[in-house]
Amino acid sequence: MDCRPGCAACCTAPSISSPLPGLPHGKPAGQPCPHLDAALRCRLFGRPERPRVCGSLAPSAEMCGPDRAHALHFLQRLEAATAPRRH
Repeated sequence: MDCRPGCAACCTAPSISSPLPGLPHGKPAGQPCPHLDAALRCRLFGRPERPRVCGSLAPSAEMCGPDRAHALHFLQRLEAATAPRRH
């Protein structure tokens, strides 16, 4: 499956714990990656500084669903389910 143009749900909903250019401590969940261009495409795609976690998240029918709203909701639920527990 190919990414849906103009979606970028996977670049917005999840947190990124590894460093990336301009964000040495990663990216919090729900914040769009600063490396998205105006068309919501990754400007780091194919570059060595792109975090490995970004390349490991492949689009799927279950995750992406019929639209960006579905993808955001799916990834927000996944983020909440996998977030470290706070005491």
